[in-house]
Amino acid sequence: MNVKQLAAEKAVEYVQDGMKVGLGTGSTAYYAINKIGERVKDGLRITAVATSQASEDQARALGIPLVAFGDIDRLDLTIDGADELDGKLQLIKGGGGALLREKIVAMGSGRMIVIADENKAVDTLGKFPLPVEIVPFAWEWTVAALAKLGCKPELRRSGEELYRTDNGNYIADCHFGAIESAPELAASLQRIPGVVEHGLFIGIASLAIIGKKDGSIEIVEAE
Repeated sequence: MNVKQLAAEKAVEYVQDGMKVGLGTGSTAYYAINKIGERVKDGLRITAVATSQASEDQARALGIPLVAFGDIDRLDLTIDGADELDGKLQLIKGGGGALLREKIVAMGSGRMIVIADENKAVDTLGKFPLPVEIVPFAWEWTVAALAKLGCKPELRRSGEELYRTDNGNYIADCHFGAIESAPELAASLQRIPGVVEHGLFIGIASLAIIGKKDGSIEIVEAE
């Protein structure tokens, strides 16, 4: 079992009968969804929502009962991965392109569990470029405004075309280097009109489960 799978399957132990569960997106969340599917097959009764079309398709194929967002008002638990996390459980997310939906679902949950391998745990965020979802309209102006914050923004591509999220937007991967104050940067990003959402998750995750190469698991709770 690889370290991502180790962390993911440990997180699924927190899922209980009758819960409303948010399904994350990405390579680590993939393992969590698979394990939830196994438990549903064994009799676990839950309802779920997904943060991306890919996760929704995976869940549906596994027989996980999905509900419309309009039919529920709150989730008990969301399990999702992260591209980076620090000791305060501040996260960078969005490498898989679903950061807006992931943030909506995470903030609509009583608890967010982050699953990751040990390579994602850092002292200071920023080695991984920060994904920022932007509207296509006047994207050049938005990218210029991002650059003024001190980063090198690069529009994500999919082959020859600009990458589009499930919401039809672009993603600018912003190379900031070390992010000394994630809350300050988040506030600056939110002031740019063309920014739909950014990949800084601050004060959202309540628990992190980190898989290690030696087969052990580290569990970190938010302060």
